[in-house]
Amino acid sequence: MIAVVALVFGVASALEIRGALEREREFRAASACASVPVRASGCVWEQEFTVREADTNRGERNASPEAELVLPSGKTWKVTFLRADPVVSELEPDDEVVGLIWRGQVVEVRDFDGRRQQTSSGPVGWPEDRLGGALACVSFGLTALVGGLWPLLARGDRRHARAGMVVRWHGVGLGATAILTLWAQSANDWPMWAIPAIWGPLALLIVASMTAFALAAVRGDLDDDAPREAQPQTT
Repeated sequence: MIAVVALVFGVASALEIRGALEREREFRAASACASVPVRASGCVWEQEFTVREADTNRGERNASPEAELVLPSGKTWKVTFLRADPVVSELEPDDEVVGLIWRGQVVEVRDFDGRRQQTSSGPVGWPEDRLGGALACVSFGLTALVGGLWPLLARGDRRHARAGMVVRWHGVGLGATAILTLWAQSANDWPMWAIPAIWGPLALLIVASMTAFALAAVRGDLDDDAPREAQPQTT
């Protein structure tokens, strides 16, 4: 069941990569608005806000960092973020910030010191997240599915059951490697192609290890109770 869910999520993430890329390219190519947009527009506009309150929501389950911003007119604008740093964690009530508005949403917030942070509505970085998620979920889902079905197709055979377990554990390694690769890419601001360039060779090594250990399990080389060769007795 977990394997199927992971596969579905991975395929869904893969299908979203193209749309996320197009949205990011459109945002990067957007020009500055000539005047304050009165409706959602494809141009970008920098708007000054005053912070009413900001909360990182650390320690609260399923709660994203958030801030409530106030326009000069008094209208409030609530925005959420994927993480607390570097801006939200430093915000205090009455701080002045600049919000970047695109398509009717605040997609980025800049504080007085010039630090920038993308909001949950920001388009930058989503293609990389979708690619990393697809690699992690599809690789884990496929290996988990194979590792789960293998013992079922050879019921009662301990060697095949062990081989299936080997495949499943290597699937965990494939998924974890994809997540760590995505984290490294995001932390170092590497281009998107760095994700498959780094994960690909590592995945090949894991698959080679998985194949070798699975074959060894089928042959019985991994059996704890494998018969040992009789040692010659000496008198």
